[in-house]
Amino acid sequence: MISSGWLVLGMVGQLMFFARFVVQWIVSEKKKESVVPVSFWYFSLVGALILLAYSIYRRDPVFIAGMTVGLFIYSRNLVLIFRKRAAGAKITPEV
Repeated sequence: MISSGWLVLGMVGQLMFFARFVVQWIVSEKKKESVVPVSFWYFSLVGALILLAYSIYRRDPVFIAGMTVGLFIYSRNLVLIFRKRAAGAKITPEV
């Protein structure tokens, strides 16, 4: 049986992961085009970190692998965004 604390942590991680799609949808609706805001990557990163901790606790190798690969992708996207900003390119900070 899983403890209540871990169950809550897992649900928080899942909600963070879900929130990224809600944010992306809202920003896209406002702009009337498909947009992936920077906040999407932050929600992805935080949600994946929390879910990785949960999956390690559960000792679920499939879940661990999925979250680990995702962390590299989300981190890389943020690095690319920061490099572009540092180079002086204009990036709209949607949400």
